Amino acid sequence: MKKSYFNIKTLSTLRDTRRVLMNLSVLSFLVLNFILLNSPSFGQTDRASIREGNKFYDLGSKDTNQYNLAKKNYQKSLDKNPNSVEGNFNLGDVYYQQHKYDSAASHFNAAAGMTTDKSLISKAYHNMGNALLQDKKYDESIEAFKNSLKNNPKDDDTKYNLAYAQSMLQKQQQQQQQKDDKDKKGDKKEDKKQQQKEGDKKDDKKDQQKQDQQQAKEDKDKKDGKQAQPKEQKKMSKEEAERMLQALNNQEKDLQKKLGKKVPVNGVIIDKDW
Repeated sequence: MKKSYFNIKTLSTLRDTRRVLMNLSVLSFLVLNFILLNSPSFGQTDRASIREGNKFYDLGSKDTNQYNLAKKNYQKSLDKNPNSVEGNFNLGDVYYQQHKYDSAASHFNAAAGMTTDKSLISKAYHNMGNALLQDKKYDESIEAFKNSLKNNPKDDDTKYNLAYAQSMLQKQQQQQQQKDDKDKKGDKKEDKKQQQKEGDKKDDKKDQQKQDQQQAKEDKDKKDGKQAQPKEQKKMSKEEAERMLQALNNQEKDLQKKLGKKVPVNGVIIDKDW
């Protein structure tokens, strides 16, 4: 019985933790012709397009433009048979090589849902997990790797990738927590500054109110004529004035007696000595 190539590509493991993902490797294996003929997802109408797509895909490692030609043929096979496991799987590989990880994950997921073959399901979820891992969707990546292991518990590559995805998720969560803590500290510092500003504004307002009140009081006092007036000197009584004048005259008389001069009346000399 004639044999035919059924080209399935699976992603290699993450053995180097310094890289999120190593290069894609091609896993080719033979499938008996009668299996292909009985597969609802792999009819005669799309086989030629998938084969042609595989040729261009293999050339893609040397010339990335070849991936576009591979994608074109894989898409053509899906136009003929939308439920093609191989068409979706291999198209997912092309998108992965072109760093379109969201589209890659979508086609790997579709391929996993179109077959009952546990080996193919495991490979599809494995590749889906790697695409999500590259897209830093660690939660979804972990779920994909778990689904892969449900269908092939002995796959060491998937186990390793699962552990790696979990470590990356933990690191991401720690970084997010640090960022949140930093943001909270920044918010508290900003709140403190704002409170200080508000406090300063209140103090300024109080000072202004005091000044306004003082000014209002002064204005009112001026209006009411209550502004402070200079003190008037105390007026001397008539009796006090006469006593003081008499005392001065007495002092003057005593002084004139001593000097042998006439005493002026009321402090004024009437006549002069010749």
